Amino acid sequence: MVVVVDPQLAGVAGNMIVGALIGLGAHPDEVVEVMEAAASYFGGVDVKVSDVKRAGIKATYVEVKKASMPNFKYPEFLERIESIDHPLIDDNVISFSRAVFHTIAQAEAKIHGESLDDIHFHEVGASDAVADVFGAAFAYFSLGLDKEKVYSLPVALGGGSTTSAHGRIPIPAPATLEILRGVPIHGGLVEMELATPTGAALLVNIVDEFKNFLPPIRVVEIGYGAGKMDPDFPNILRIIKGTKSLEEDKIVLFETNLDHLSGEIIGNLFDDLIGEGALDVTITPILMKKNRPGHLLRVISKPEDQENILRRIFKETGTLGIRIFPQVHRTILKRDKIPFKVNIKGEWTANFKVAFLDSEIISARIEYEDAKKISSKTGLPLREVMEMAEEQFKNRRW
Repeated sequence: MVVVVDPQLAGVAGNMIVGALIGLGAHPDEVVEVMEAAASYFGGVDVKVSDVKRAGIKATYVEVKKASMPNFKYPEFLERIESIDHPLIDDNVISFSRAVFHTIAQAEAKIHGESLDDIHFHEVGASDAVADVFGAAFAYFSLGLDKEKVYSLPVALGGGSTTSAHGRIPIPAPATLEILRGVPIHGGLVEMELATPTGAALLVNIVDEFKNFLPPIRVVEIGYGAGKMDPDFPNILRIIKGTKSLEEDKIVLFETNLDHLSGEIIGNLFDDLIGEGALDVTITPILMKKNRPGHLLRVISKPEDQENILRRIFKETGTLGIRIFPQVHRTILKRDKIPFKVNIKGEWTANFKVAFLDSEIISARIEYEDAKKISSKTGLPLREVMEMAEEQFKNRRW
């Protein structure tokens, strides 16, 4: 099975996750019992589950009314978490809830420049936040979602500003933004808080992978969790449960341009790279800058073979850079430009592009303009000048 959390329109909050999980089949009475039992250690809550409509879409709304607003330091807060005792609250629920609050505490500590021991929980340590986290944790495990692959789409954050225990703060709240570091996010649709710290912390602890678009699945069930407000758009979080319609296999694609290798060396690359674990190797003739003929080397591999194949391409080809897809970034060698005196019908000083792997020189090629100048002055073919210069550099004594 596959699970997809969709917060791209209305963001994410703790009670919205609980509502969506109830919509997927978590037992509402048991969820409420867990929420009220856990929150009783922090001042208590009253939880009510109901069906509502948000912009015409039916969803499950979990209303949590807190009895008090406690203010705990993080170590005391954890002690109270560990002391919770209820037949429906097992070690998995406790451990998961601890992880969620640890995520929040780390964000708060970084924002305020304090240690975890000195952090005070205000809103996020209130009884309603405890109820949301424990309710979501219980529903998550009761549905067996811990055994499934969970994706999330980008998170809507809202905009504007809001009031917190620290006064007026921008939306997204600093803690929310810190928790969602590295996660795809976007602002809007309204000037209100759509993603809360509690919702964000639950999301990053539930989700295995974030995607920009819905992955290929066959939808089996959909749960809708409603937010408190009813604006002019569906203020809902939906969680989709389905089966994979296509099998996925993670691969890495390497690509680099080659313009200085003989046909024999290029041909030998096939066996070398396949031997390192490459799934496929292709070499295509291309025309490069300055009208130089060359070849495009493309290699497909499994992620676990990436390092070995990268090193083999660098060593066998002397290329200065390798593009990696689908992340669209490059792995490049340390490189330098080194002047070197060559003797080609006289003494000339030419610049060489030198690439290093660790501390070893992998390749050194004379700069095109320098080689062209020597060729023009001596009357020797450009190819011959480049071969002689690079051979002399290779046999240098430093």
